[in-house]
Amino acid sequence: MPQQTPNGFEALQTMLNQAVNRFNTPTFIPDDPISIPHRFQQKQDREIMGFWAATLAWGQRKTIIQSAAKLVSLMDNTPYDFILNHTEQDRARFESFKHRTFQATDTLWFLAFFQEYYRKHDSLETAFARHLSPDDQTVEKALVGFHRDFFDHPHAPLRTRKHVATPERGSTCKRINMFLRWMVRKDPSGVDFGIWNQISPSQLLIPLDVHVDRIARQLGLLDRRQTDWQAVLELTARLRDFDPSDPVKYDFALFGMGVLKPEELG
Repeated sequence: MPQQTPNGFEALQTMLNQAVNRFNTPTFIPDDPISIPHRFQQKQDREIMGFWAATLAWGQRKTIIQSAAKLVSLMDNTPYDFILNHTEQDRARFESFKHRTFQATDTLWFLAFFQEYYRKHDSLETAFARHLSPDDQTVEKALVGFHRDFFDHPHAPLRTRKHVATPERGSTCKRINMFLRWMVRKDPSGVDFGIWNQISPSQLLIPLDVHVDRIARQLGLLDRRQTDWQAVLELTARLRDFDPSDPVKYDFALFGMGVLKPEELG
């Protein structure tokens, strides 16, 4: 439990819920990487571009969106159809794509993985859910299993491993947890998609970035000194006290409070 008196706990819960209601609205979408999968209606398009946009999500949000939009264009604005049907020659157009340290080698591996995967499976959900049981409290096993599967090929490039995180390395796995939030949360506000059903929102873990980390510590929700996988588990456990069925909805509150200037918070 967060270290507050009963009245302090209730006050913090009220403040966080109000912040969720403020930031978890359709106005959040245009300036966030989630705007990229929101361009599409088909589930597979949303999965492919959601995963890719989340993978590129470090640095300025404007630049992230521009890079992900470039990928959409390179896939002829039809990601799922392109993934299924493109040829080796079609991949040549991606050799000049880069986003910070995400380079052509990484891009080509993503294309190869997606094509092999989607020719055998209907949804990317299976790649995560197959490693998870309803009794698992969190998605930790799903993240570990997915990472192993993603690179379970003799030609999988070693350098690409730094772009797909795993709890086995102690990483916060911020970007992949954010992707799972997008796909799993049943969100009446229309920001997150809620198109996956084999993973429960209660199993999700907080996408822990610098903004969320800073505000969580200021509010007394995170004590661990390191910002690592154990910190993710600690913070999510405390957020679960406020809402056991949907703890990561508070990502909107902590992130929103972290990126806005004090005078903008009102």
